[in-house]
Amino acid sequence: MKQPLSELYRDSLSLLTDLYELTMAYSYWKSGTADKEAVFNLSFRSNPFKGGFAIACGLSHFIQYIQNARFSEIDVEYLRTLQGNDGQPLFEEAFLQYLLALKFDCDIDAIAEGSVVFAHEPIVRVKGPIIPCQILETALLNIVNFQTLVATKAARLRLAAGDKAIFEFGLRRAQGADGGISATYASYIGGCDGSSNVLAGKLYDIPVKGTHAHSWVMSYDDELESFQAYAKAMPNNSIFLVDTYDTLDGVRNAIEAGKWLKSKGHKFQGIRLDSGDFAYLSIEARKMLNEAGFSETLIFASNDLDEHIIQSLNDQGAQVDVWAVGTKLVTAYDQPSLGGVYKLTAVRRGEEKWQYKVKLSEQAVKISNPGIQQIRRFYTESDKGKLFIGDMIFDEAGKAPESSIIVDPVDFTRRKVVPPNTQFEDLLQPIFRKGKLVYSPPSASAIREHSKEQLRKLHPGIKRLLNPHQYPVGLEQSLHQLKTDLIMVARTDRDRRAKSATDRPFFD
Repeated sequence: MKQPLSELYRDSLSLLTDLYELTMAYSYWKSGTADKEAVFNLSFRSNPFKGGFAIACGLSHFIQYIQNARFSEIDVEYLRTLQGNDGQPLFEEAFLQYLLALKFDCDIDAIAEGSVVFAHEPIVRVKGPIIPCQILETALLNIVNFQTLVATKAARLRLAAGDKAIFEFGLRRAQGADGGISATYASYIGGCDGSSNVLAGKLYDIPVKGTHAHSWVMSYDDELESFQAYAKAMPNNSIFLVDTYDTLDGVRNAIEAGKWLKSKGHKFQGIRLDSGDFAYLSIEARKMLNEAGFSETLIFASNDLDEHIIQSLNDQGAQVDVWAVGTKLVTAYDQPSLGGVYKLTAVRRGEEKWQYKVKLSEQAVKISNPGIQQIRRFYTESDKGKLFIGDMIFDEAGKAPESSIIVDPVDFTRRKVVPPNTQFEDLLQPIFRKGKLVYSPPSASAIREHSKEQLRKLHPGIKRLLNPHQYPVGLEQSLHQLKTDLIMVARTDRDRRAKSATDRPFFD
């Protein structure tokens, strides 16, 4: 019998890739272009959830992936079984031996995990031999796309909840074991205070929290009896789920169990609402708890919550202290994919000059940006701290930016002029050099604090959940001009080829 999980979680996941990455790698090798050096950038084309920002996440997991990246004998043994449409082996044996010796000696730069990022910006930049750079594409997108999406969703929940606590309770609704672990980690980075996921708690030192299920109450003849039994078994973690039969009756029974806890010197920690009108029920429950002397007892709420429901309930005066969010967080329910892309932006051979590349499209948003890109983030400082005011994408291998004019990458008529001498920081930082880790990854809690600090530096209009203000992101002027020139050259060549084809006789 196969053991798929033991196969999935081997040290090396080099086969966690799309087949076309390997067929391209083989074709580079076969055509004698494996010695080319390439630059790829990972970016996304629009901010998720129709919002104003995203939270970069996944770098820690990608670092672990790279550290173990290699092709093993078991991997190559499988690749030997693949066949082309002629029934012959898809890959030559010499190429498979090449893969066995392949090292992922790439230079990788990335934005610090937990940072706010925006559409069109290079979150990760990979430079090195074209074959390992190409093979990394699928795994990098798989890791960063999902975790960035969930971290952003968690940040939006945090904005809606204000200073109220948020716990991620979504493991049972997540897309598989790996999806559940990744979602819990990303939720914590984005702003959740903890999770019900015990394994993620162990792996990343994330605080874990839990209550009990309806089955606990239903296993007893009487709800009050079930609460009393739970209080005796778990006096230091008594949070009662009160909606199994009737919510307000459940609150009364929880109060009775709470009185027993108090008499024994324990704390009545909380109740959980899992259905019904949370605005009305939480207000009534709060009154009942306060009148019984339990003003410090917390009210938890769970049931298909998202940032819009939480914001609405807060606006209605709901007395919820802790929001427990599951399905709509861990599945990124309203946008299940970030749509990140990994595009070639430059190639060269040996010490030749870099050849910059663009991908054309009939849609302006899908035309890629060329160059060895870096992001320059401008900010102002006051007694309230830093405020981010705009990001410039520039070519790190070209001249240093001479002006502070930012040209929108999609609509060149939109430009922002940053005042001279404005303070800035360049965001992409070295992670690997020639395959060697040169970066010390921070802990999950430190990344989470960085994320919170980053959000504080954004203007409130950019953080609006609906119809946010657009944060200025664009190309440095000379990079914009280079992109325009490359587009014109590529389109002229395309038109010339098309004309040549039409001038050719249909029949020779």
